[in-house]
Amino acid sequence: MHHPQTTPSVAELEAQERRLVFRRFTHDDAWALGCLLVDLARGRQAPVAIDVHRAGQQLFHAALPGSTPDNDAWIARKRRVVERYGASSYLVGARFRARGTTFEESSRLDADTYAAHGGSFPVNVVDVGIIGAVTVSGLPQLQDHALVVEALEEFLRQAPEARN
Repeated sequence: MHHPQTTPSVAELEAQERRLVFRRFTHDDAWALGCLLVDLARGRQAPVAIDVHRAGQQLFHAALPGSTPDNDAWIARKRRVVERYGASSYLVGARFRARGTTFEESSRLDADTYAAHGGSFPVNVVDVGIIGAVTVSGLPQLQDHALVVEALEEFLRQAPEARN
């Protein structure tokens, strides 16, 4: 990101998730959101991979210069945290840290399968619930998270028909 970032509180992260809710999320929405993320990342020369999943199906994937196959593995691990906990991967990690522990120490989940590192954010549809996730990998975890949040905010501004 362009400015130094302070670590958001659990309450701030929870507020993001209450705010960034969709009225609908179609294949076309996934494509548009993915392309918006690519544009934002390219503008910063961010070496990221980007993934949009809905109902167990990958609807969008892009790997930008500087990203590696390892980023795809991180995407899968972060997305599984969103699917299991119903919250962004960064928020899940922050909740463990707020309790004085870590996800790795206390979740009892396999670290090769789950990663509570920032970068995956739930696709939450009003009156339906969480149906998928938007995930970025390649930057420090707070920057991955912030890039997804920025893209969701911009997408929901640009697509009022998708906004709750």
